[in-house]
Amino acid sequence: MYDVIVVGARCAGSPTAMLLARRGHRVLVLDRASFPSDTVSTHYIHQSGLTRLRDWGLLGELAATNAPAIRRANFAYRDIELSGFADPVDGIDTGYAPRRAVLDQILVNAARRAGAEVVEGFGVSDLVFSEGRVVGVRGRERGGPEREFRADIVIGADGCRSIVAKRTRAEPYKVVPATGVNYYAYHSGLDWALEHRVGFNEIWCGGWPTNDGLTVLAVICGKNRFKEFRQDVEANFQATFDEIHPELGAQLRDQGKREGDFVAMPHADNYYRHPWGPGWALVGDAGYHKDPYPGFGITDAFMHSEILAERLHQALSGERPMDSALAEYHKLRDETSASNYEFTTKLSAFGELSPRLRAVFGAIRRSPEWTTKLFGLFAGGVEHHEIFSRQAVERLYDDTGVPPHERVYG
Repeated sequence: MYDVIVVGARCAGSPTAMLLARRGHRVLVLDRASFPSDTVSTHYIHQSGLTRLRDWGLLGELAATNAPAIRRANFAYRDIELSGFADPVDGIDTGYAPRRAVLDQILVNAARRAGAEVVEGFGVSDLVFSEGRVVGVRGRERGGPEREFRADIVIGADGCRSIVAKRTRAEPYKVVPATGVNYYAYHSGLDWALEHRVGFNEIWCGGWPTNDGLTVLAVICGKNRFKEFRQDVEANFQATFDEIHPELGAQLRDQGKREGDFVAMPHADNYYRHPWGPGWALVGDAGYHKDPYPGFGITDAFMHSEILAERLHQALSGERPMDSALAEYHKLRDETSASNYEFTTKLSAFGELSPRLRAVFGAIRRSPEWTTKLFGLFAGGVEHHEIFSRQAVERLYDDTGVPPHERVYG
């Protein structure tokens, strides 16, 4: 009998397990994958996510891999271009975009060192219920007999297609349909900063350095163009860079060499799921997912894992009732993610900016200080109200000399 079973051992599951095991709880982690192994991912960890790794004692391990530190970003939304980087966030002045085979192995190892039992290659096929409450899981290792494990609580950290969410019928809400499909591939021969560029025809291209001297290059096309795009992925991939930023397109053509196959990443809808019930909870993409465009997935998984683990510890140690602890986790998860969720779903449509956003972004590009502040928003060191509240927008317009007749607030 375990205190906690965590289904899924990647960037939401292993941190949750590690934090609970460090508090002395008996934790079992199950994942159908074996590690190290890759998975579909944006790769990027924002500075606020790296602060969690540092506080958990894991940032040094990541820095010791050959994933390069990222300290320069180029952002464009159609004809509005910004270059710079965020100020340090709680002392962290860089971003990283590690391969998931590297990152997830660090996290799995940390969970094991903390005392969690990790079983790789185990596929959970069902939950075990007793009197309407989840009391365990059922599944099997590859080729082995079916096994059953029981615990006080089962955590689904098993992604968008979560078996835990499915079997508990976790209710989705605030759903915003996905608009795009992502293709990415690793390339050698390029020396780019973080590139993040939206074009005029519902397309996006980006690139960021990762392990082994490689650069992750990615494009997003609207779902209405997916059928056409996949007929010749390589040509359309190159054409997207050519259309959005011809200079990057030329560098890709002349200097870049693709290393490995293209990876398709069809976007799941943006959603929240009700993240808890009798004997169960959800964390990471299992409970909350948004478009990969801003690359917040890993960072959010770290932040929400920490929130959940702290509340579960309080409940498992008898400090408060389990329902109260999980309800607070639900509240904090939604409150801390609400602004980013709204911001992401607006921008990831890749349509024409609202008059207000166009005016705000247009003013920001006139000021290095405000540009740094906007990158700080992406990095997790600046709150939305510091840029987008009425008072902040007024200061922005004053600082950048926007004439009264060009100021848009609504």
